[in-house]
Amino acid sequence: MTQYDVAVIGSGPGGYVAAIRCAQLGMKTAIIEKYNTLGGTCLNVGCIPSKALLDSSEHFHNAYKTFAEHGIEINAPKVNLGQMIARKQKVVSQTCDGIQFLMNKNKIDVLQGMGSFVDANTLKVVGEKDEHTITAKHTIVATGSKPTELPFAKFDKERIISSTEALELKEIPKHLIIIGGGVIGLELGSVYARLGAQVSVVEFMDRIIPTMDGTMSKELTKSLKKLGVKFFMSHKVSDVTRKGEAVTVTATDKKGKEVQFEGDYCLVAVGRKAYTAGLNAEAAGLKLDDRGRIDVNEKLQTNVANIYAIGDVVKGAMLAHKASEEGTLVAEVIAGQKPHINYNLIPGVVYTWPEVAAVGKTEEQLKEAGVAYKTGAFPIKALGRARASMDIEGTVKILADASTDEILGMHMIAPRAADLIAEAVVAMEYRASAEDIARMSHAHPTYAEAIKEAALDATDKRSLHV
Repeated sequence: MTQYDVAVIGSGPGGYVAAIRCAQLGMKTAIIEKYNTLGGTCLNVGCIPSKALLDSSEHFHNAYKTFAEHGIEINAPKVNLGQMIARKQKVVSQTCDGIQFLMNKNKIDVLQGMGSFVDANTLKVVGEKDEHTITAKHTIVATGSKPTELPFAKFDKERIISSTEALELKEIPKHLIIIGGGVIGLELGSVYARLGAQVSVVEFMDRIIPTMDGTMSKELTKSLKKLGVKFFMSHKVSDVTRKGEAVTVTATDKKGKEVQFEGDYCLVAVGRKAYTAGLNAEAAGLKLDDRGRIDVNEKLQTNVANIYAIGDVVKGAMLAHKASEEGTLVAEVIAGQKPHINYNLIPGVVYTWPEVAAVGKTEEQLKEAGVAYKTGAFPIKALGRARASMDIEGTVKILADASTDEILGMHMIAPRAADLIAEAVVAMEYRASAEDIARMSHAHPTYAEAIKEAALDATDKRSLHV
């Protein structure tokens, strides 16, 4: 029986980063993965493949809509969906191979098979051809999450689908009905809307991306409507049925009237739930909460002292980079160090185009908490860089403390917002004021100038270019 200092169950962004950091700190480490490829949901059926399709569809959209304005004359472009999917898979394969390389480089043993607890120090790994048992002084559970299935809309993986199947479609839907106006639904909806599908988003709340700042929701709604996406807010879905190639979604609107939507595909994107199936958590004595997540303390330690849990399987935002930070933290805690994570400064991103990104408190949260704040904003269309690239949609919004000027939140819908938000994270990590950013030189012409201008607006309404 092989003995390890640390065994990591799950090879997603949380698990593989935890394994690497443990190995860097001198621990004999194994990582257990039930699938044939490493990388978990993010690399295989989440972050990476969806971004590949988002970029491909955006290229098509630009060829169809904006090339002529740029002085580029081509024949009418056609979608080769098979090639798009093939390119996406190539990107996935290259990325997953990169994780295998990192495991080899750091001398981490990769055990392929389903990992489960025999007891708090013993794990069984059942592979396709064999099974074996290992012991570990410490175990890190990083088993991630799965798409949430509605009781009246079970996935048939053909017409009633999750995000996994939406990444592998063989045809462009005629009418894609999306249940859920969150990140996953909007990203995949924007992909197929650009490629020519009719897309309808049915959302229970009164706005899309309801956990983000209200201004971002409003601006993204306007942007996606320009792509032809239709929104049905405050609609409670009660039934989804399939007959042949037709799918019918039944919902009740805010007035209590029953409405039906007819399409050829229905994407159920109402969130994800922690995945612990097959873990045999009870054998190790692990406690789960009422949502099936593993209970942990501030060090991500479970009620069993030598077992930790990270990522989507514990409370908090289900984000790949949050899981990675937690993986690093746990490795360093096991090594006797004292790391920390500021969860308020974990950024969130929606990879539509323009992208939406945010960090810190929303305006709604500050109002609810009774915090006195001031607001600064700057429209992307006022940037010379934006006009040059024809990417003029969006705005940057900064929320700062009314008395100290410390930045409390930054929210943006903008080209490359996913990259721009890093400036906000750095600034807030060092507790910068809006005046601090306003005084910093930003290269011209760039999209980042919108952050400086919003900071100028937040200080004393002295934006220079509006």
